[in-house]
Amino acid sequence: MTPEQVAAASKPLVLELGEAFARSPSTLRRARLLGISGWAFYITGRAGALGDVRAETVAAALGFIAPDAVADGWDAAARTVRPLEVALANLAECCRWGADRLGDAPVATRLAGLLERVVDAAEGSGMPLFAAWRAMPVPDRSPGARVAVALLLLREHFAGAYLLAVRAAGMTPLEAVLAGPEGEAGAAACGWSPPYPPVGPLVRRRLWAEAVTDRLASTAFRALDPGEGAELLNLLTATRLHLRGG
Repeated sequence: MTPEQVAAASKPLVLELGEAFARSPSTLRRARLLGISGWAFYITGRAGALGDVRAETVAAALGFIAPDAVADGWDAAARTVRPLEVALANLAECCRWGADRLGDAPVATRLAGLLERVVDAAEGSGMPLFAAWRAMPVPDRSPGARVAVALLLLREHFAGAYLLAVRAAGMTPLEAVLAGPEGEAGAAACGWSPPYPPVGPLVRRRLWAEAVTDRLASTAFRALDPGEGAELLNLLTATRLHLRGG
């Protein structure tokens, strides 16, 4: 398999697995322990790696979430706790979830090694969230935790690549969300308010942006040879099956 083929095939797996820990009840409990809402924890947990920046900067880095919705979560959290502290709590929950849910997976050590090679080889230019997360020290080096953190990082890499591709396609982030599979429901979930622009002319641009995303992300997968790329896909599929109880 070529690096671009591996990137395209692994993207849906990484996007699903890389955010699975965020839906864990214990992760949501962590928000309550910090004294902030689940939304504030989500926004600041993702973007807190950037440090003490303004909400406008966070909105630009996240891209696909409406600026007002970003500000609601970011500013609410900042009144109670430092952004970096929330990011560290988020990272700790990611590690805990990985150790608990992936630590007994027989493929964990090998998958961690492959994912970390891809993450280390990834280009961080124009991807501030990915670069900020990659610079953060990982508190747990057990195999399951390593897998979970590498998936989080690679998910941010794909998200950053997609944001660059969307802008190169001449689309706004809102237009990309509207042209996606969830349409207006997805836009509302990301905090965007109607009226919305027409979707029809945007679909072809979004498909082009998806292809460019795979091309941008593929440079990281050059760290693997063709056999290792196929192995990575098999291990990611096995991990998803493991999490689903298969």
